[in-house]
Amino acid sequence: MEKVSLTQFTENSLKEVWQQGFSVNQPAWTKFNAPYFNDYQKFTDFKSFKESTIAKFLLSEACRCITVNNQPIGMVSKDWIDKQTRWLEIGIVIYDSSKWSGGYGTTALQIWINHIFQSTDKLEHIGLTTWSGNPSMMHVAEKLGFQKEAQIRKVRYYNGKYYDSMKYGILRDEWKNVCKN
Repeated sequence: MEKVSLTQFTENSLKEVWQQGFSVNQPAWTKFNAPYFNDYQKFTDFKSFKESTIAKFLLSEACRCITVNNQPIGMVSKDWIDKQTRWLEIGIVIYDSSKWSGGYGTTALQIWINHIFQSTDKLEHIGLTTWSGNPSMMHVAEKLGFQKEAQIRKVRYYNGKYYDSMKYGILRDEWKNVCKN
């Protein structure tokens, strides 16, 4: 059984993620991770990637590196929409497309959600936003027990077609019940 873990990013894991996800034109992950923003940037060398705002974000407390058998494959993140009202959203990217559809993302999110609820007092809700052009992410959210809380219709325009913004959420008590099963 392959072991999925979340770790702080290191220079070595940053280098792996750069090679998988930021060293080529149009990597596969960009077709699903909010491609309508069209903000992907290729870095021709690791040094420029390491100095980028992307690397700084990956190295922050808001992110963890997803590893499978100690091999970096992606990242999970958290973002305070409003810290005062305790509104938090999470995200995930698997840069290594050979690891898609293998349950790695689901397992990584389970670990991440457990960590967030255990380490963040008085947090009652975790949100996850995706788009209707990413059915795999919608499936993972529902598989983890997230409820669809909103569907904002036709607000993501990409490649000549409109898509919906899909908002999911799970409450602390709901997560406890999911973890019991």
